[in-house]
Amino acid sequence: MILYIAEKPSLARAIAAALPSPQKKEDGCIWLPNGDCVSWCIGHLLEQAEPHQYNPAYKAWNLEHLPIIPSEWQWQEKAATKKQLSILKKLIKKASVLVHAGDPDREGQLLVDEVLHYTKVPAQKLKSTQRLLINDLTPLAVKKALSQLRSNAEFSALSRSALGRARADWLFGLNLTRAYTIRGRQAGYQGVLSIGRVQTPVLGLVVARDKEREAFVAKDFYQVWANIEDKQGHRFRAKWLPSESCQPYMDSENRVLSLPLAQNVAARITNKPAIVSQANYQQKKQPPPLPYSLSALQIDAAKAFSLSAQQVLDICQTLYERHQMITYPRSDCRYLPNQQHKDATAIIKALGNAEGEIAKGASSADPSRKSKAWNDKQVTAHHAIIPTTQAYKMASLSKTEGLVFSLIARQYLMQFYPDYDYLSSQIRLVIEGGQFEAKGNTPIALGWKALLGNKNKAKSPSDEEQSELPKLVKGEEAWCHEGMIDEKVTTPPAAFTDATLLAAMTGISRFVTDKSIRAILKETDGLGTEATRASIIELLFKRNFLTRQGKQIHASTTGRAFIDCLPNQLVTPDMTAKWESSLNAISLGEASYQDFMQSLEENLTSLLDKSREMPTAALKNLPPPSKKAFTKRKPSSRKSTSKKAGSSNTKRRPRASF
Repeated sequence: MILYIAEKPSLARAIAAALPSPQKKEDGCIWLPNGDCVSWCIGHLLEQAEPHQYNPAYKAWNLEHLPIIPSEWQWQEKAATKKQLSILKKLIKKASVLVHAGDPDREGQLLVDEVLHYTKVPAQKLKSTQRLLINDLTPLAVKKALSQLRSNAEFSALSRSALGRARADWLFGLNLTRAYTIRGRQAGYQGVLSIGRVQTPVLGLVVARDKEREAFVAKDFYQVWANIEDKQGHRFRAKWLPSESCQPYMDSENRVLSLPLAQNVAARITNKPAIVSQANYQQKKQPPPLPYSLSALQIDAAKAFSLSAQQVLDICQTLYERHQMITYPRSDCRYLPNQQHKDATAIIKALGNAEGEIAKGASSADPSRKSKAWNDKQVTAHHAIIPTTQAYKMASLSKTEGLVFSLIARQYLMQFYPDYDYLSSQIRLVIEGGQFEAKGNTPIALGWKALLGNKNKAKSPSDEEQSELPKLVKGEEAWCHEGMIDEKVTTPPAAFTDATLLAAMTGISRFVTDKSIRAILKETDGLGTEATRASIIELLFKRNFLTRQGKQIHASTTGRAFIDCLPNQLVTPDMTAKWESSLNAISLGEASYQDFMQSLEENLTSLLDKSREMPTAALKNLPPPSKKAFTKRKPSSRKSTSKKAGSSNTKRRPRASF
């Protein structure tokens, strides 16, 4: 008997639908006509044992007990799913062949592996266990996956990586949360001060951004523009490039802070000849953006529709499991296997039978075209999120489901459109000895950008990059009709939003302070995983560490006070980034699980010593922890902070050269 063990019931039903009928459904499993069986987990059926199961004394939170480090790790059965685990135990014992059908990621691998080890599967049966990797729940895709089973042993390193993460999180979170919560209570705060390898650095990022914004001092700065006309009557604008002699009147970002200087330049160039010193024109192509990973999708959905990361993840799970309209959603990959390109014609046809802009976009897609997205070397356990052949069911979706699906579908269709073709122009001019520059992009063929609709409109003339520039040659003379001043105000770094906080978590190397750690991080490393980032952000709200103001995310009084008490190692993402790098190395078989755990335990002991010496004054007189569930507020409208240009200034104009 072959036993297929799926990660969840919906996946089990999809597997059964691709296997022979008639089938017999029983409690906790589905029997096939040949005697094989499909059963399932319900997420993790097992969890790390509680501290008091190692020692009853650990039920009480006491600093003297810390660190709690098990000498032999134990699992415990989850109370809510004991019945299903009991069914699996019997089926596993009865089966001659086991097929692991967990989701194709680190957690999915561990989720079924831990059940196999917990039930003490004999070594020989364990060795012969096969791995079923499913990214698409449509029957055709599942049948294809069933014909491509691999040895589960190939994924043992991935499982060790997940096990290392789970145990490290238990050690780190449990010990440090107990330590800081006890210290908080000693100061009078009665809430839980939870520590996590991801949640604490994320909170630290928000606190640091809030402080940076509060310390920011706005400054006026000035840009000078020359309104140019060539001999053929074409008009454009060129921006002044200040020379080194202007440095005393500029900030570190080369912004001119002196209005008299700007007024002097504007006056000197008015009604003066402008000589072309450089004129460069280059035809360029921009390939379509890659299909979505979960984080990339969450970021775009937050920008476009103000959806939270958790909302997008929940919608994607529904699109994947209930509607079967997208492939596996918890993917950190933005590439597709070459073999998947064979399905393009059928998927595009299904999108053509959808509705609205998606159907229109599908009608012009060329399924024979192959973008750089198809690259086997870049695909790991799962590929990018794309539509399935069930895409024609778009009319059955709710409004928000439709919005998220449209993003996924559009990003996929872009892969079958030509590159965006444009002329990149750069003109340098000399006016009265000063250097001026004009930049422009002139569309030649929209290609994939045609799918963006109204978002693809040309930029306004006030933007630094103009939509079109005339063809000029070096030495040609034009005329500056007028020098104009744009008066602007420096702005503080933007407060975090759902989109930018997710972007910070995925591109965490930008916030790593240790250069040696930053150097070893890959672009895909980040805080948390595709599957956990949304829940981590939500947890920080539920802990009353974060608050919302419209779209903006800020640290609460409690969250800020907590961060102020912590050692820098817990607040910055450096340590967590190093963890993620180590866990990734373990999953690739390039690092040792034992070495990782030993290093972590040594560091944990050091951090606990610091917690005992922590000053707790900041935790006094904090608002009591709220029991209310977090509710997202409606976004507030943005107000412009632009400052209009001034027309006069009585101060003496600086005589610095251009």
